[in-house]
Amino acid sequence: MPRYARWAERLAGIERLGRTRTLRTLEPTGPVTGRLDGRDVLVACSNDYLGLGTLPLAGRSGSGGSRLISGNHPEHGRLERALASWLERDVLLFPSGWHANVAVFSTVCTADQRVASDALNHASVIDGLRLSRAQRIVVPHLDPSAVPDSVDLIALEGLYSMDGDIAPLASYPRGPWLAVDEAHSIGCLGSGGRGVAASQGVSPDVLVGTFGKAFGSTGAFVAGPPELIALLVNAARSFIFTTSAPPGLLAVLADRLATIAAADDLRDRLAHNAATLRRHLADLGWTVLGDAHILPVLTGRETMEVADRLLRAGVFAPGIRHPTVPVGLERVRLTVSAAHTDIHLERIAEAFGPA
Repeated sequence: MPRYARWAERLAGIERLGRTRTLRTLEPTGPVTGRLDGRDVLVACSNDYLGLGTLPLAGRSGSGGSRLISGNHPEHGRLERALASWLERDVLLFPSGWHANVAVFSTVCTADQRVASDALNHASVIDGLRLSRAQRIVVPHLDPSAVPDSVDLIALEGLYSMDGDIAPLASYPRGPWLAVDEAHSIGCLGSGGRGVAASQGVSPDVLVGTFGKAFGSTGAFVAGPPELIALLVNAARSFIFTTSAPPGLLAVLADRLATIAAADDLRDRLAHNAATLRRHLADLGWTVLGDAHILPVLTGRETMEVADRLLRAGVFAPGIRHPTVPVGLERVRLTVSAAHTDIHLERIAEAFGPA
C-alpha cells in the first residue's frame, strides 16, 4: 500500500459526499470590498463587523516566546488592564479564540464534573470539554429548561455564529458556573459593546471574547475572577506552551478598544444594516434566521448554486453545508458590517433575487 493511501482514501470519501473545501484568495480593497481570485466582489461574509479590519497595523512583529519565558511585554499588561477596566473583571490574553476556549474548558472542568453544553456550541468549546474528560451533557439549543439538575457548569455562546440567534442567558439556572463565548457579540452588542451578557444584566463566571471579529484583527481574551485567571496562567496548556501575541499588535488593539467602547454610532449603523438587509430578503421571500448582524439565509440543497449565483453578481458569501449545519438546513450565511452602505445592501438582495 502506498505510504499515504489511507489519507487519500479519507479525502476521496469527502469528495464523494460533495464536501470538499478549497482555499480562495481574497485581497481586501476596502472594508467590505475585495478581489476574490482576481474578481472584484462585495464581501458579505466577513466577521469584521465594525469595518475596522483594513486599518493598518504597525510595531514590533514578534514577541520572542511564550509569556512565561521571554514573551511577556508591557503591552500585554496594558491591554489586559484596559480590558479589565472595560469589563470590570480580570483578563488574560490568548493568541486566538480557539486557544482561549480550549484553555478554559480543559482547565476549569475535571473528570468528576458534569457540564451542560448547548447543542450548537463552537468546536473549540467541544474540544476543550473533551480534553477535560468531564461528562458533557449536550442540551437542546437555547433551551434553559433542558439543563439537568446538578451540573457544575453551563457552556453557551452569546451570539451563535451559524444560526445568528442570541442566548437568553438570564433564563438559565444560576447555581452552576456559567461560561459564555462572546466572540461574535463583543464590541457589537450591549452597553459600550460589552456583549450579550452585559445587555441582559448577567455576570458570567467565564467570558471569552475575541479580536478577530469587531476588533478587525486577531487574538482573544478570557475574563473572570482572579482565581480563574491565576489558574489559567498556571495550568492551561494552550496558554503556557504557545508564543504570545506581538507587542505591536497589542498596542493597536488597545487603541481599538478605546474606539470600540465609544463606537455607539458604529453599533447603531450595524443594527440598522442588519435590519435593512433582513427586510429586503424577507420581501423577496427568503427565510432568514438570526437576531442580530449574522443573517443565515436558508437555501437547502440549492445552497452552492445560490452562492455561485451571488458570486457571478459580484457578491461573495459562501454556502454552508453539512456537516457544519444539519442536512436540510444548508444556508448562505451573510454577515453585515457597519461599513456596508444602503446601496451595498440593495445589491446583495438583488443578487439573491426572488426565493
